[in-house]
Order: sequence, then C-alpha cells, then structure tokens
Amino acid sequence: MHSLRLHHHPLILRTPSSSSSSSSRLAALSLSTMATSSSSLTLPSISLQKLPSFNASHSFKSSNSSFWFRNVTLRSARDRNLDRSRVLMSASVGYQAIVDDALFSDYKPSSAFLFPGQGAQAVGMGKEAQNVPAAADLYKKANDLLGFDLLDICVNGPKEKLDSTVISQPAIYVTSLAAVELLRARDGGQQIIDSVDVTCGLSLGEYTALAFAGAFSFEDGLKLVKLRGEAMQEAANAAKSAMVSVIGLDSEKVQQLCDAANQEVDEANKVQIANYLCPGNYAVSGGVKGVEAVEAKAKSFKARMTVRLAVAGAFHTCFMEPAVSRLEAALAATEIRTPKIPVISNVDAQPHADPDTIKKILARQVTSPVQWETTVKTLLTKGLKKSYELGPGKVIAGILKRMDRSADIENIGA
Repeated sequence: MHSLRLHHHPLILRTPSSSSSSSSRLAALSLSTMATSSSSLTLPSISLQKLPSFNASHSFKSSNSSFWFRNVTLRSARDRNLDRSRVLMSASVGYQAIVDDALFSDYKPSSAFLFPGQGAQAVGMGKEAQNVPAAADLYKKANDLLGFDLLDICVNGPKEKLDSTVISQPAIYVTSLAAVELLRARDGGQQIIDSVDVTCGLSLGEYTALAFAGAFSFEDGLKLVKLRGEAMQEAANAAKSAMVSVIGLDSEKVQQLCDAANQEVDEANKVQIANYLCPGNYAVSGGVKGVEAVEAKAKSFKARMTVRLAVAGAFHTCFMEPAVSRLEAALAATEIRTPKIPVISNVDAQPHADPDTIKKILARQVTSPVQWETTVKTLLTKGLKKSYELGPGKVIAGILKRMDRSADIENIGA
C-alpha cells in the first residue's frame, strides 16, 4: 500500500457509526509535512485527487478571491506514485473535517497585519485605492454585491451616511483590504505581505483579518459584514443604549465606576466594559441611563474625561443578543476554512484553527467584550517586531504606541 503524503495536518480517518461493521475501524495516516497537531475526518470512503506540489515563490489565485497569499506557484506533478504526490481528499456529502483548534497555540509572531474597526471611517477614504486596479476592483465587486455605490459614499459622503452602522462596516472592510492591494503594488510590498505571520482586527476588523488569512473569500466576508451591520443596527433600534469611552483610569477603576452607575439604574439600563482597548482607555456599553450615570460619576473616580461614541448602540454587550441568531444562520451557510496564519480572536485573545469554532466565536463576538488590550500585550510579549495598520485611520497605531512607545508600526491607508 502506498503511504499518503499531505501538505496538511495529521489526520485520523473515521467511519460513521451507521456504516457496516468493517467500517468502524480507524485508519491512521501518519503525515510528515506539518506539525504534530491532529485533526480527524469522518469518512467511510474517500476520493483521492492528485494535487500539483507547491513551490512557494510566485502567484496563486483562490477560486473566490484574487488577493490573498498570491505567493505560491503550481508546478506540474506527473509522477503517478501517490507516495510522491500530494493528494486532495474530498469526502462525499455528509462528512465533516475536524481540525485541531489549537493548531496555532504556540505561534511566534514577528510581523503582523492589524485591521481597524467601526469608528475609523472618514469621508475621502478609498480615493487613493482607485489608482491601483486590484484595489479599485474590490469596490466594483462590493458595489455589485451590496446593490449601491459604496465607493461614492466612501469618497464623497455624506458623513452621516458613512457613519451609519450598515454602511461603515462594509466600507471599512473593503477599504482595509484595498489597502493590502496598495501595499502589494508598491516596491517590496509583496515581500512584506509574505512576511506576515499573524493578523487580527478590532471588532469588525476581525472579519477583515480572517479574509486576509484566507478563512473565507472577499465576497463571503463582505456578505457577512453587511449582515452583521444590519443585525447590529436592528438590535440597537430595539432598545435605548449607548457607548462611552472612559479615559485615564485602569480597568479595575472603570469596573468600579460601572458598579457604582449600576446601583442607580434598573436592569434594562445596566452597563459593562465592552472594549478593553489599552491602559487608560476602555469603552463602556449599556442602557442610556446607565451610560449617563457613568458620565456623571467619572470625575469623582478621577477619570480624565469621557467621550460618548458615535455608534448605534451598546455593542459587545447583551443588548446585541437579537443579532446573534441572524449571524449564526449566515455563518452556518458560509464556507470557512482554517486560516493560513493565526488570526487572534477578539473574544478570548487566542488564535483558532477549527472552522466550526471560528463560526461560534464570530457569533459570540457581538455580545462579548473585545479583548484588544490582552491581544496586543500577548503579541508584544511573544516578540512581535513589526506591525502594519491597514485601512482608514490611525487608531490602532495610537493604541500600540501607548502600550509600547518603541513599537514599530506603519499605517497603510487607501
């Protein structure tokens, strides 16, 4: 029997219990090309298709997207010996691949792409992208998919329309990925992209990071982001809620401030920390009366200032619960693959490899506090050398510099 070599994780092939008695046996395939993490594939029968072997040097386009990981070229593999060929195992309907979710747990970052979230938008963004065909093409695709002229709103506004949740989320997603194409087009840009070994994004930016890492196509990501914005807006419309940034306090003091505010309001107006941005900057979300109580009490807790955020409602709290079921349904219908590089989750500040786990976490993200402070601290502690903020604004660069003044970060706008 030929041994099968796959450029993938070790697999265990398991047959479903409903098959014949002989199919209950396990066939373990020892695969030598990746690390020791394991995954399992439930199959009574598989079809094997030879794949050409990969030579990491030139360019490659995925079936649905034209801009991620174009650093591989296909070379012909005519050798019919399976021992020397890579194979694609495609299972019949009903079978599911289970990937070890801890595949990236020991990641060692050196170069990171960081993507902004809602609030980074500004009228005029996207204009520079029109000078690069690959970037301009993303806006054309977005216009077709969304059914309106996203580029016109990005470039010309009005600001009130661009700032709306349903517009700003797809606008930032597209503009951030357009920034990748602007970087690719400049001298040495492809080498920078090839060097990136970890990525993450702030709230909405997590979707951008997953698209960059090849977890889903540009188009599928845009559909998810569009639905996410609509679902979050509807949830915000269902209850009077708000967000406020508290500046100048540590997280423990902000929690005490929230506790004090919650003593003065009913259950429907309670508040919580929704965004752990960086030391001295935490966003609080909740009912309008609770947010007003936070603002009134902040000075007595020695806060330097509070800033009411221009968002639709109390994001990253239970106020967004009505959005979860819509997100779950959309995610269930979306093909999500194991990312090519670690993508750090906002929910637990950890990278995840299993597509089903990624889907669950993305659904939970809208009701969970954003752990950005922990994410950045972990990256720096693990030895991150260089970062790039891709997309509108410089919020992430400001956060990184606040946490480490010596941090090396470059802004790539579009």
